[in-house]
Amino acid sequence: MIDWQAFTPISAFTGGMIIGLAVTLLLLVAGRIAGISGIVGGLIELRKGDLAWRVAFITGLLLAPWLWRWLGELPPVHVETSDAVLVLAGLAVGIGTRYGSGCTSGHGVCGLSRLSPRSLVATILFMAMGMSVVYLIRHNID
Repeated sequence: MIDWQAFTPISAFTGGMIIGLAVTLLLLVAGRIAGISGIVGGLIELRKGDLAWRVAFITGLLLAPWLWRWLGELPPVHVETSDAVLVLAGLAVGIGTRYGSGCTSGHGVCGLSRLSPRSLVATILFMAMGMSVVYLIRHNID
């Protein structure tokens, strides 16, 4: 549930701008797409010269919450499901990113900004499936 009393469009806008700047810099400086599944997946089939930037990117993603803690309080996280369901959900997302040739960051952020028709279709499918699964779970599974 969204706490509309605490909704801050300025922080949301700023976060979006930072994400846009980061993916733009990665594309312009390294010629790479900031799709997380592709970056992580590239560690499995590593090519020469690919290790440093991939590790730096993933390290930045993992360290960002700790850096934010120095600047302010992190929002509370409350997950209303079991660890087993989280693991299964993670596996389903991982399988889906392989079949979809990318994830929401690769298609939704980078692909749409490059006007990729394939990314438009993928993003529409991500959103439709996400909404469908939430609807089914919230309304049909107790």
